[in-house]
Amino acid sequence: MKKIITTILGLSAVSMLMISVASAKTTLRLSNWIPPKHPIAADMIFPWAEKVEKASNGRIKVNILKKALGKPPAAYDLAKDGIADISWGVHGYTPGRFVVTQLVELPFLGDDAEALSVAYWRIHQKYLAAANEHSGVKLLGLMTHGPGHIYNSKRAINMPADLEGLKIRVGGGVVSDVGKALNIVTMLKPATKSYEILSRGVADGIFFPKESIRSFKLSKVLKYATYIPGGLYNTSFFLVMSEKAWNKLSAQDQQAIMSVSGEEFAKLAGKGWNKADRAGVAAMQAAGMSLQTASSAMMADLRKKLSDIEAKVVARAKAKGIDGSAALKMLRAEAASY
Repeated sequence: MKKIITTILGLSAVSMLMISVASAKTTLRLSNWIPPKHPIAADMIFPWAEKVEKASNGRIKVNILKKALGKPPAAYDLAKDGIADISWGVHGYTPGRFVVTQLVELPFLGDDAEALSVAYWRIHQKYLAAANEHSGVKLLGLMTHGPGHIYNSKRAINMPADLEGLKIRVGGGVVSDVGKALNIVTMLKPATKSYEILSRGVADGIFFPKESIRSFKLSKVLKYATYIPGGLYNTSFFLVMSEKAWNKLSAQDQQAIMSVSGEEFAKLAGKGWNKADRAGVAAMQAAGMSLQTASSAMMADLRKKLSDIEAKVVARAKAKGIDGSAALKMLRAEAASY
């Protein structure tokens, strides 16, 4: 009888342990530096976190922190150093650190953020990953925002020459090369500083996607918009995870995360950017801003002035051992056929 009771108690303990393990959750802290209503948070990061929880059958919960664990330029290192489990940010906020990602930041790559983001992930997997620029972290996703355009508070921009001498906020990366080619005074500042520097007159204008004028309430401090078909530039973003946190996960949970990351995250993010760009245009119209699309003459002049940038970026990629020309060819083909 004593032996039977001991056996029953032993089985009960094992059962309780199995139930505990089955119901155990891994909580991953995600450092987010953008307001929760911004499209990156509302339409990309939060939905992705929900998809992770669903894909893992509830085993993984992504806790999106209400306050970032560091400033925007520190986003990558927050994950690399294990301060945050997951972080996202802008490659261009740390000049010189990321080189091959600049291929997706070039002018005139297209108007569809979803198509370009998906194409970006595909060329990363085939070409760019070999440069190992995301060392020290687990790369979960890449994306680009919608095409970048020209906004300012001083005058209508009808030709590139109208930009000369203006102080323009940029996000870093290729857009800094664009600013230099157009003889403007570039100011490298995080997006979150945009309203402050424009309202105080520190900057005269900004290069941004349509979405950001609404998200950062910039129609209050800007008067003129000139849309550039295909985009004056683009911006590259990353979603990364601490290697330490990643390695603690089971293979099953790693697979669950990646099933909604990579190309799936690119699709999700791109759709979110396209939706936000449409809302941005509506907000500018409602605010009474002067809106125009660049003329064929302006586009021809822009292409001429910016013609050297692609070769420079391709050369930078080559120095990293990457065939930038082949990667760009694939990027354009994948985006066009998406």
